[in-house]
Amino acid sequence: MATIIPLLTDFEKKSIGERQALPEKYLGLSDVEMDVRIAAARETLGEKLVILGHHYQRDEVIRFADFTGDSFKLSRQIATRPEADYIVFCGVHFMAESADVLCHPHQQVILPDLAAGCSMSDMADPDQLATCWEELQQMGISDVAGAGKAGVVPVTYINSAASIKAFIGERGGTVCTSGNAEATLRWAFARGERILFLPDQHLGRNTAYYKLGIPLDEMVVWDPNEIFGGLEPEQVRRAKMILWKGHCSVHERFTVAQIEAVRKQHPGIRVIVHPEVPWAVVNAADDNGSTEYILKTVRNSPEGSIWAVGTEVHLVNRLANEVAPGKTVISLDQFGCLCSTMFRVSPNHLLWILEELVEGRVHNRIVVPDDQKHWNRVALDRMLSIQ
Repeated sequence: MATIIPLLTDFEKKSIGERQALPEKYLGLSDVEMDVRIAAARETLGEKLVILGHHYQRDEVIRFADFTGDSFKLSRQIATRPEADYIVFCGVHFMAESADVLCHPHQQVILPDLAAGCSMSDMADPDQLATCWEELQQMGISDVAGAGKAGVVPVTYINSAASIKAFIGERGGTVCTSGNAEATLRWAFARGERILFLPDQHLGRNTAYYKLGIPLDEMVVWDPNEIFGGLEPEQVRRAKMILWKGHCSVHERFTVAQIEAVRKQHPGIRVIVHPEVPWAVVNAADDNGSTEYILKTVRNSPEGSIWAVGTEVHLVNRLANEVAPGKTVISLDQFGCLCSTMFRVSPNHLLWILEELVEGRVHNRIVVPDDQKHWNRVALDRMLSIQ
């Protein structure tokens, strides 16, 4: 595993100019020079700047982050630095959108590379969601049910666009992360008979089954490319969970066969995976949880423990280095499981952004439209309030 990241980084350096255009002077720089210049710009900006870094970010970028965490943890940190004028989010586009919604009016949110998107987020299109909601109404699913409960409560994973979050917030729903998905589903079931969960079917299915005990036969998958989601009305009426047909391209790489292989190679090894993996993989693993949960579990495990971790390779690699030599951590995927869009935030892009800020020039500002901001805020505030 240790050889994978350097190889990917060397390849990326050769093609960095093929994405968002960078000034020529920011190409071909040595790692040492970029480190020195990033640190200098960061020091010059002082309290005017806060850098947020997601766990899946590459090492040479995340080392400069003021706060490191998953989406939920970073969302909470935004309010702690009101003195900052600039929030540089080393993550992907939907994270920067949420930061823009949650930050103070004077703050500007910046994404170092606008090409850093999320394939899962792209699987939930606002027009398709509007059609889904209309078709659920035609089925009589979204009407108010008994005991004053809604027929369906919409919940979106934070890995979704601002337009999706606004739609969900306006219709009484909320946002969740992998860290509070269980509490969110309990919140939603207290208000409705069933849940429309998007865009990651695996997180919805795994949380509902393993945390709430909802049987698989009470879940259906809504295909947004099919009329009525490819389902009969009676199927939807019987369902407790209506799962959007979406997934994380990173976490779908993990398989039961990988778990079987690693158990043969390392007898006694424990396997822990992220709940974005398919249901069968969670079933074959020893434990599952958010990135923060994975970190906490491995860090608190006994000396001599051996772990195979099923999530993004940068997190796994850093965790392995942190707990060695007392504990052993390997990637469940022997080839490493890279979030290629998160990888696009390079030190070159971070350096360019920061040096331009020093000169008073703002690039790549992420702004959620005003007509979406209110209901985004409602949905995100609900997320932050759910315990």
